[in-house]
Amino acid sequence: MGEVSLITALRTVVAREITLAMRRRTDVFTTLFFFIIAVTLFPLGVGPDIEVLRTIAPGVIWVAALLASMLALSRLFSSDFQDGTLEQLLLAPHPLSLLVLGKVFAHWLLTGVPLVVLSPLLGMQLGLDAQAIGLLMGTLLLGTPILSLIGAVGAALTLGVRGGGVLISLLVLPLYVPVLIFGAGAVDAQAKAVEFGAWLYLLGAFLVMTIVFAPFAAAAALRISVE
Repeated sequence: MGEVSLITALRTVVAREITLAMRRRTDVFTTLFFFIIAVTLFPLGVGPDIEVLRTIAPGVIWVAALLASMLALSRLFSSDFQDGTLEQLLLAPHPLSLLVLGKVFAHWLLTGVPLVVLSPLLGMQLGLDAQAIGLLMGTLLLGTPILSLIGAVGAALTLGVRGGGVLISLLVLPLYVPVLIFGAGAVDAQAKAVEFGAWLYLLGAFLVMTIVFAPFAAAAALRISVE
């Protein structure tokens, strides 16, 4: 019964986050439009040379995805903090870390998955071939959950602090750098006909590490913020 109850609680958390996000569709669309616009502007600034665009494409798309995922971080726990929901989560019989993981999973579904889905169109715009686009989608699929998990820790640490959005950026950007390097490096290695498996293994290891540790760190930070 305990296991079923926990699964039900996680489903409820995820469903609630998605329902609330659908009521604030502007927030979701802002992330997507920022991602599209940021990638689309690069050819206008760099020039139409397809070889140059193909070279910078992995880094451009990954930087845009990283910045886009940060737009919704400040709202990850703020509404729960203001309306008292966060206190109810702290009093719940289930581990707060797992409930936080449910919220992060919902955040990834709303911000990370759309970026993965849109990446092939933007990759074709920058001249990537089918194999490179497939690998790009794979790296984003591995990397965007890491961005959400690390971002959740930053959002929890800055909860209730004035100017929290700026502080989140200062906290999480240094931790985002390895994800950016591994993700863009894999696609770049494939383009140069170099073995890219090591980049994917590093990205996968980083994902496992953040899944294990980030929810506990975020839960501890939330307890401190509430107290």
